Amino acid sequence: MTTKGHAVVFLTWVLATASTQAFTANLPRQQRSSLTRVNMVLEKPLAKKIPKIEQLKLDSDHLVNPLREQLSSDEMGISKDAYQILKYHGSYMQSNREIKGKTKDFQFMLRLKQPAGDLSPDLYRLLDDLSRDYGQGDLRATTRQCFQMHGIRKGNLKHVVSSIMNIGSSTVGACGDVSRNVMCTPAPFQNPAYDAAREWSKVCAELFRPMSPAFNGIWLDGRQPAKPSVWAADVQKYNIDQVMYHDNGRGIIVKNNVEPLYGDRYLPRKFKIGITVPGDNSLDIYTNDIGLVVVLGSDGQLEGFNVMVGGGMGRTHNKANTFARAADHLGFVPKEDCMELLKSIVATQRDHGNREVRANARMKYLVHTVGIDAFKKLVESYFGKPIQKWHPIEDFKYNDWMGWWEQGDGKLFYGQHVENGRVKDEGSFRLKSAIRALVDRYNIETIISPTQSLIFTGINPQDKAGVDTILREHGVLPLEQVDPLNRLAMSCPALPLCGLAQTEAERIMPSYLARIRALLNSMNLSDEEILIRMTGCPNGCARPYMAELAFVGDGPKSYQVWLGGSPVLTRTAYPFMAKMDVDALETTLEPILAMFISDRYQFEQFGDFCHRVGPSAIEY
Repeated sequence: MTTKGHAVVFLTWVLATASTQAFTANLPRQQRSSLTRVNMVLEKPLAKKIPKIEQLKLDSDHLVNPLREQLSSDEMGISKDAYQILKYHGSYMQSNREIKGKTKDFQFMLRLKQPAGDLSPDLYRLLDDLSRDYGQGDLRATTRQCFQMHGIRKGNLKHVVSSIMNIGSSTVGACGDVSRNVMCTPAPFQNPAYDAAREWSKVCAELFRPMSPAFNGIWLDGRQPAKPSVWAADVQKYNIDQVMYHDNGRGIIVKNNVEPLYGDRYLPRKFKIGITVPGDNSLDIYTNDIGLVVVLGSDGQLEGFNVMVGGGMGRTHNKANTFARAADHLGFVPKEDCMELLKSIVATQRDHGNREVRANARMKYLVHTVGIDAFKKLVESYFGKPIQKWHPIEDFKYNDWMGWWEQGDGKLFYGQHVENGRVKDEGSFRLKSAIRALVDRYNIETIISPTQSLIFTGINPQDKAGVDTILREHGVLPLEQVDPLNRLAMSCPALPLCGLAQTEAERIMPSYLARIRALLNSMNLSDEEILIRMTGCPNGCARPYMAELAFVGDGPKSYQVWLGGSPVLTRTAYPFMAKMDVDALETTLEPILAMFISDRYQFEQFGDFCHRVGPSAIEY
């Protein structure tokens, strides 16, 4: 789809003669990986008629049908078509795959929208109560800084969603082919750079929110929420609706449409945005469709943003035309032009992303196919002006912001490690109750971190001892007693509820970390801190392809092993081996670690070593 006045760009989806070596040679060094061994050729669109999922979006009347009717039925579940539309409302239909029977015991997972990971005391109290009364009793912090709630029955879904909407929160856009939850560095430092990152996370969330009346219509019977979204109030000064509908005449706005930026068919696939400050890569900034990095001017105030594009994790086993990709640097944009540039990038993906082959629909494939220079020109055809050069910034480092810190305004924040993001009460470990006690006693604001953990903010120094006491009384370990491997690790939920999982992740990860710890200790590597991630399928929810060492489920009891991601999360790893049996962990890793001991440079970290020597040199 092109617009009058646009530079016409012809996208060639078949790169049959282009080697992956040629592709990676044009990438910045930190973004290369051993995927040079894989021929990355995008599939040619096969069908001329609109794909079924695209037709479904058209027929849904902006995300209403057939969901509204299906929700009111007596059936335990909903149809496949209604399920696809339900995703835009923030929910997935699931069933426990370990319970066998002819009739599936359907339940629903609900995911919140929490820009910058913000979690108010009132929202936590509500989620604590809802998960107890209508869910499976726990909450799960995701890798995109929001909570998921599992185990909700269809008959209770409307009450749960409406309760969340009426308190000033939302589930809208937590899933579906729209802009997802906008991530931000979770560190609550009170200074111009971090303030700008948090504020603009909320700006982006408002700018790209779906405008369909379906959400209020279905969940609130057409009424407005009792409270507007809290992040909208925080960025009211930006007049975001006016900016959203502003038409520069270059094809960004879909005219006469309920959705001025998305149109009737929304985006080709999900779209992810993250924002950080120079030097802080606590959120895997290179994994986003758009990454923004705050740039301050000589006066110490916000000047604009460095912009990167085309990151993404999802792939499919045995399909070389799907791959993880780290984002490219696009350039710099002054703050006054930022929203218009963001709209231009989204419009570029909306109009030129591959809607014919859904496996290649993410914007990373568009950037990969045309190259960053051609993509930049295409964006500029919407933007109407040249994109400035990337501003030099401080190198990125990784920090999870756990433990006690001064936040810059006389108050403290505390980062609480949460194993695999699961907030629960189990035996003597009662993290869920501990958070409720903290919220009730101190009215603490919380930020969900990109590593599935929690950061309690705005703590008065005189309350520090009280916070520690509550955590210890509820069986929550102090940070110094958490193994660094566990602190760095992430995994997805996988079995038993995820329909895509091929094997275990969250439930087996603790035992894998314990086995790796034992192996490291036996080889005199007890001081090594290796960033390890695990997923039950190749979709990449826990961002495994950025890790130094990753396990990606590829069978009922097997994993792909990935090596060589950066300790500071600026490049992708490479696939080292497939079908590692769950019991072969030690025999697989021991020769690799032995080579690491003998051949590493001084102070070289494990991921950097594996990247330097490459897959052909690694022994196993």
